[in-house]
Amino acid sequence: MDLSDWIDQHACNNPDKSALIFNNTSISYKSLANQINDFTQILGTELSIKPGDRIAYLGLNSPDMIAIIFACARVGAIFLPLNWRLAGPEHCQLLGHATPVALFAEQSFINHIDNICDELTSITLVSFNEENDKWLSVNKLNENNSNKPAFTPPNSISEEDSIILCYTSGTTGIPKGALLSKKALATNALNSIDMHNFTAEDIVLTVLPMFHVGGLNIQTLPALFSGSTVVIHDRFDAEQFFDSFSRYPITLTLVVPTIMHVIMADPRWQSLKPKQLRMISIGSSVVPESLVKTVCDWGVPLVQVYGATETCPIAAYIPTNDAARKPASTGKTALHCEIKLVDENANQVADGDKGEILVKGDNVLLKYWNDEIATKEVFTQQWFHTGDVGHFDEEGFLFVDGRIKDMIICGGENLYPAAIENTLSQCPDIKEVTIVGKPDDYWGEICVAVIATESGNNFEMEQLQNYCLGKIARSSIPREIITVDELPRNAMGKVVKEALNELILIKTNP
Repeated sequence: MDLSDWIDQHACNNPDKSALIFNNTSISYKSLANQINDFTQILGTELSIKPGDRIAYLGLNSPDMIAIIFACARVGAIFLPLNWRLAGPEHCQLLGHATPVALFAEQSFINHIDNICDELTSITLVSFNEENDKWLSVNKLNENNSNKPAFTPPNSISEEDSIILCYTSGTTGIPKGALLSKKALATNALNSIDMHNFTAEDIVLTVLPMFHVGGLNIQTLPALFSGSTVVIHDRFDAEQFFDSFSRYPITLTLVVPTIMHVIMADPRWQSLKPKQLRMISIGSSVVPESLVKTVCDWGVPLVQVYGATETCPIAAYIPTNDAARKPASTGKTALHCEIKLVDENANQVADGDKGEILVKGDNVLLKYWNDEIATKEVFTQQWFHTGDVGHFDEEGFLFVDGRIKDMIICGGENLYPAAIENTLSQCPDIKEVTIVGKPDDYWGEICVAVIATESGNNFEMEQLQNYCLGKIARSSIPREIITVDELPRNAMGKVVKEALNELILIKTNP
């Protein structure tokens, strides 16, 4: 079933079923289908959008965002979700690269766009409020369409067409635009259904930003594929989070480690114990083994998922029954893709050996937008190079050891930060930790531990060494420590290690 037909099918079979709940207001599948039709008319008739045109969206999570995605699928356009946390120059850079023909923006971002408007002369601006000399309005465009014939999509539109242009989170440099097809989203939805055992009875709570494939594709769109109900929060807020659990029988939700820590620190966490919550999914960065154990002991499986923007993102996930048994693993290969590990010569490595993680399947990106060189660099005969290093154990469970670019070569030995971070994160005095390499005249590179402590006090080198002895190889034990209040993270909770490089040079070379 093509993405553009998902909602119509459910609206036909179960029109009054709640598709979305937003601000405690229910939107039925029939109402969502009508909203999609309205946006399809706006795109196809009023804005004359053609297949392949990019449609940008700047706003928080909302039903409008969902409706525009499906409308884009209907007319053959490509949806460009913008990270609302970016600054004006960063938005200009992305918009200049993607060249959308229209930009839909929530009211709270109108002034932001007006301030960079001189850079956007070729983009039609559409607001969800009243129009003015710069902005068209959704309401007025809908009024214009009230007496016009229904838009007829071109016959050439198919599941192979592009639908999402999602820019990578940019932890390692300038973001690249991953172009994903409708077939990729459908394949990803099937992977998610297998991962979560989705049924139409599920009620999903979405709190992560849907400008990223994690918040959009791990649960939200797969839930709508399955005919489930999605409770959408515009952004994560602890009060809203617990309020939704008190109002609705939430069965599934998705978090990142930083959000999980916030939730668990709240007194309401221990009293929550919702019987209906089947699992909590978690990803986007290294998940501490201790966190998985704590949540599983609490009574609900904390299920890891592995992937990247380029894999839509689901490429591997831990089976629910193995979450507590394999807390350090990110799981097994997803049902509808393949994973292999290769060495620096592109030879497949043996089980237990470390290698770069490659992914192949219909869920993988088509290409990087307007970047033929970068596209060629990440593909080898349809295998996508993730840049991550991992290993399989004897049972076929995948363990992510770090990123190739993060790898630290100390005295000729390859050290992968993720494995060291996972060990240190289990220390009760450490709130969060990351490992960064620092040039060293003798060793080539050494490991520096950047640590935020639970008490806010310094963490001494002797403490670290005593804790690590017997847990990791001596060569992997960090040789220097820096304590900080908190680690710098991007919108998806990933530690931005580049932001720590200058700090390390200053702190360790006074």
